[in-house]
Amino acid sequence: MNAPAPTLGTLAADHAWQDGVARYGEAEWRARVDLAACYRLVARLGLDDLIYNHISLRVPGTEGQFLINPYGLLFEEITASSLVRIDVHGRKLCDSPHEVNVAGFVIHSAIHQGRADAACVLHTHSDASIAVSAQEQGLLPLSQFAMRFYRRQAFHAYEGVVLDLDEQQRLVAHLGQHPVMLLRHHGLLTVGRTPGEAFMLLYYFERAARIQLAMQAAAAGAPGPLLIPPHDVCEKAARQFWQNEGDILIPGEREWPAFIRQLDRVDPSYRS
Repeated sequence: MNAPAPTLGTLAADHAWQDGVARYGEAEWRARVDLAACYRLVARLGLDDLIYNHISLRVPGTEGQFLINPYGLLFEEITASSLVRIDVHGRKLCDSPHEVNVAGFVIHSAIHQGRADAACVLHTHSDASIAVSAQEQGLLPLSQFAMRFYRRQAFHAYEGVVLDLDEQQRLVAHLGQHPVMLLRHHGLLTVGRTPGEAFMLLYYFERAARIQLAMQAAAAGAPGPLLIPPHDVCEKAARQFWQNEGDILIPGEREWPAFIRQLDRVDPSYRS
C-alpha cells in the first residue's frame, strides 16, 4: 500500500527519492512520501480547510514519534520534505522553520498513544461530516457506503477548540476500537494502519454523509420516512466489509495505488 519508489519517473523524481533516502533513511522517506500524497489527495477531493486540519503518521522504527504538516502550508503545498517530525509531547525533532498546530498535536498524540494500530490519524472539517456529526445517530445506514460504518462509529462531544491536554483521555476513551469518530459540531477523525486506509475511510464516510444529507433533504417533502434496512442486514454488510469477505480487501489496498498513479500523472511534486 506504500507509494512506490519512482524507478521509471523523471530525473527530478529520481533525484528527490535518492536525496530523501540519504537524508532520512528509506523507511522514513517512504512514509513521508505516502503522507504527503495523502495531504494532496485530501486537497484534490476538496476536503481540506485552508491551513487547518491535520494528518499524522508514525515514523517507522521509532517510539512516540510522528510526522505532521507544517502549520501555515495549504494541503496542496505539502511535500515529503516539508513534513515536521515531532514527539508525543509536541517537541520538534527535525530541522524545520515551521511550527505545528497545537490542536493537531493534542488530538494526534493522544490517538497515536492510545491505539497501537493507529499508524495514521486523519482529521478533517468537511461540510458533510460536520452536518452529520450534529445528528444524534450520526451516520445512518442509508447507503452501501454507510454500511461499512454501521455501529462502528464513535462520538466525541464538543468541548471547544481542542487545546486542553485533559481532553486527550476522553478522545481516546470515546474512540475505543472504532475506525472513525465524529467530533460533534467539529468534523471527522479516521484511523488507519497506513495513510491509504485512513484516506479511504475518509473517502467512503464522506460519500455516505453526502448521500445521507441529500436523502434527508429530499425526504423533507416526501409523504413517508426514509427506509432503513433491518439491523441484521446492516450488520451483515458491515461484517462483509470488515472481515474482507469475497474479494473485499482492507480499505486502500486496491484503491491507494490507483490514487497514487493518478496523483503522479497530475502533479508529482509531493515527492520532493
